[in-house]
Amino acid sequence: MNLAAAANENLANTSNTLIYSAMAIYTLAFLAHMAEWVFGSRSKVGRTAAALTGEKAAAPAVTVRSTAQAGGTAVLDRPKVVTRSAAGSRDVPDGVGAHGGTEKGDLYGRIAVSLTTLAWLIHVGGVVTRALSVERAPWGNMYEFSTTFAAVAVAVYLVLLMTKKNVRWLGLPLVTTVLLDLGLAVSVLYTASDQLVPALHSYWLWIHVSCAIISGAVLYMGAVATLLYLFRDRYEAKLADPAGKQPGAFAKSVLERLPAAATLDKFAYRINATVFPLWTFTIIAGAIWAEAAWGRYWGWDPKEVWSFITWVAYACYLHARATAGWKGRKAAYLALIAFACYLFNYYGVNIFVTGLHSYAGV
Repeated sequence: MNLAAAANENLANTSNTLIYSAMAIYTLAFLAHMAEWVFGSRSKVGRTAAALTGEKAAAPAVTVRSTAQAGGTAVLDRPKVVTRSAAGSRDVPDGVGAHGGTEKGDLYGRIAVSLTTLAWLIHVGGVVTRALSVERAPWGNMYEFSTTFAAVAVAVYLVLLMTKKNVRWLGLPLVTTVLLDLGLAVSVLYTASDQLVPALHSYWLWIHVSCAIISGAVLYMGAVATLLYLFRDRYEAKLADPAGKQPGAFAKSVLERLPAAATLDKFAYRINATVFPLWTFTIIAGAIWAEAAWGRYWGWDPKEVWSFITWVAYACYLHARATAGWKGRKAAYLALIAFACYLFNYYGVNIFVTGLHSYAGV
């Protein structure tokens, strides 16, 4: 019997324990992020807009000016949504409690980041021990892909924080998604540690699938920023329309804690544009691996088809952003459709469609 073919049950059990432990600490990080949103400060743009429009006013303030034309008719000027801080500096994604807010909110935010980092270290330990239990890449089935994907997504977030990017506003949706992803992995997608089918025994498993995981994690960041942009943009539009329905107290409490819509839009675009070449390489690498494993570069397998559809959708989004008429909400909708294609490519194709890429046990 080939000893390499047998899984190390002790390491596999250790991996499971580490994953569950990471989920427990991610839950604490989630609670800390919630506390940050409750006690934290609003974004620079939110604070400036509130100062100019009136915190307690039912509608944004308007300026009345008189003019000599038309017999001195009074003219109402629409308020403008400010995209710069009161000090005149460029608005950045500062998030809740990050700059000049309440000390309590900022403290909870720092605690949340610390807990997220600790959970991530334990999470990575679970992924590594899973790999050691079978001496291969830890993404041979949907369970392993999901746990590794979540670890990479958190890693991207922490890297952005370390590179002085003020993206703490991503913390709450990120930790929430990670908990949902890991919960689904350990309950529905779980597969016992085992070896792979012969076709997957290739160094391309390390290259192709790792690129797919990294691409997906970064595209997820862009999708979250895009979704938040849509909410924030609608909020700013309501503020700018004195005759329309004004945002409610809950919307103001949440959305004023986000960066400006323009900032979120720019962040999402840069994220998607940066990772698009890697997603392109992922498809090319998959084609090369397919030729080595199955004797053809492209066979219109469902996974291949939806990978290409995802690529086309993001290509259309990037092209739309370069066209003046497709900036803003239209492009944002297209970006969300593209990410939905990525999600279907993973969950839908793997679970509901039979093909050469079907994962064992799922």
